[in-house]
Amino acid sequence: MAAPSGNTCGDMERSIRERVPPLLTDMYQFTMAYAYWRAGRHREPAVFELFFRDNPFGGGFSLFAGLHDCQLFLRSFRFTDADVEYLRSVLPPATDPAFFEFLRGLDCSGVTLRSVPEGTVVFARVPLMEVAGPLAVVQLLETSLLCLVNYASLVCSNAARFRLAAGPRRRLLEMGLRRAQGPDGGLTASRYTHIGGFDLTSNVQAGFLFGIPVAGTMAHSFVTSFTSLEEVWPQTLVAVGGDPDPVDFISLTKGWLSRVCELLGAEPGKIREGELAAFLSYAIAYPQNFLPVIDSYSVGSGLLNFCAVALALCELGYRPVGVRLDSGDLCRQSVDVRRVFRLCSDHFSIPAFDSLIIVGTNNISEQSMAELNKKENEIDVVGVGTHLVTCTRQPSLGCVYKLVEVRGRPRMKISEDPEKSTVPGRKAVYRLVDAEGHPFLDLLCLALEPPPEAGVPLTCFPQGCDNSPISITPAQVTCLCQEVFTKGQVTHPPCSAAETRAKVQGSLQTLHPRHKRLQEPDSYTVALSEKLHNLVTEIRRGSSNNSNFLLAN
Repeated sequence: MAAPSGNTCGDMERSIRERVPPLLTDMYQFTMAYAYWRAGRHREPAVFELFFRDNPFGGGFSLFAGLHDCQLFLRSFRFTDADVEYLRSVLPPATDPAFFEFLRGLDCSGVTLRSVPEGTVVFARVPLMEVAGPLAVVQLLETSLLCLVNYASLVCSNAARFRLAAGPRRRLLEMGLRRAQGPDGGLTASRYTHIGGFDLTSNVQAGFLFGIPVAGTMAHSFVTSFTSLEEVWPQTLVAVGGDPDPVDFISLTKGWLSRVCELLGAEPGKIREGELAAFLSYAIAYPQNFLPVIDSYSVGSGLLNFCAVALALCELGYRPVGVRLDSGDLCRQSVDVRRVFRLCSDHFSIPAFDSLIIVGTNNISEQSMAELNKKENEIDVVGVGTHLVTCTRQPSLGCVYKLVEVRGRPRMKISEDPEKSTVPGRKAVYRLVDAEGHPFLDLLCLALEPPPEAGVPLTCFPQGCDNSPISITPAQVTCLCQEVFTKGQVTHPPCSAAETRAKVQGSLQTLHPRHKRLQEPDSYTVALSEKLHNLVTEIRRGSSNNSNFLLAN
């Protein structure tokens, strides 16, 4: 495992300033900010909410991720002289020069961020973050915050689904860097797939920055680069804790190869010499980390060569690790490979062969992962790349950032498409839990309402229904959102990747199986309190009567 950098937090903050400077936003944020400033409204207190409209991948839940980066982004948010001069060159010539002086002095000292804890299971239309502060500033933050949350939450959720499909026993390796959408996408994927449930990554930089265990041995190119045993150098290996004189490792392996072929009734003439040379060279370089890919030519040749080299290592006191399968029917091949391992263990009395691992990698998708559990197989570790990091089934979570309050008065977007209408007002979000400890409803209330109480019946209005109220009695009530940033400072220190990862698994454990089914899950209920429902109804009625939307609390 790679050790994290000695100053990881400082490294990450510098990384955020470099990756997400204030100019990494949409042009219209600056034109709106200027218009607010020109109208003298830029300091008006405003509140935005960040949420998504539909659970991803046709599933019943998502995971919230990216909060730590958002906190660091807010803390480092300020425009450099070069930023301001560039904006001067691209904004319309009529822009008042005093606006650029205003930008030079902007920071997030007046911004407060309330958020669901990172790693929490979340649901569609529940506010993940509430951003409050001066109107022009919180408007300028929109695109960057969405960028930091959208992909992180999506790929973390995708990883959690792969974990559910794989089950708790099988280890998962993320290996998608080469298929990711650029270096930043690859690093973000490695970080948040680990939080979502993957055990290992092939991404060395992710291991360095985030302390994620890294893994990897060899590619097919290493195997095919060898053609002859003459290319093996050095050709000797010293035994563990024994005779200091080097052993002719090639001769030792050839002897074992003859014995393995005899045991399995294999024809030595079908063995690839170049493949054997590659295995020998790697084993001599890393005798305690021998895990080759065995299907560069055929699994038959690769398995025989592996067993010969592994048995030679065992004779010298080393412990080979296992093999990787990268093509064909992984389930069937893994069963055949395990059978050979057991035969060797029994016949040659080598117990280390009972603990060899089998790694499967072959364009694994969520569906093929789920099918592994339905077929007989002996795969211990699954490596996933493309379908994990690119989120093939759904490339975007679709988070949005919507205004809900200005000057203490609620704001609501009313659309011809009901799906795009928003819920007005500053809110508190409560998770209601049943007697078995399963969350069953998230309740959105106005911020000033008294919180719901455990054991006390309440009436609420589920979203997406026909406005019919329901009566419920929670066994437990949890307030979801907490203040995490205010007055320019992080007020709720972030958890480590390991702590957040544990939180994800704990959060998923409490979720009822019907909500985390990968196919056709039951919908989780998100509801409005009576007071919030009444506010929505009042604003809609006012809209239909062409009334002013500015309603007092």
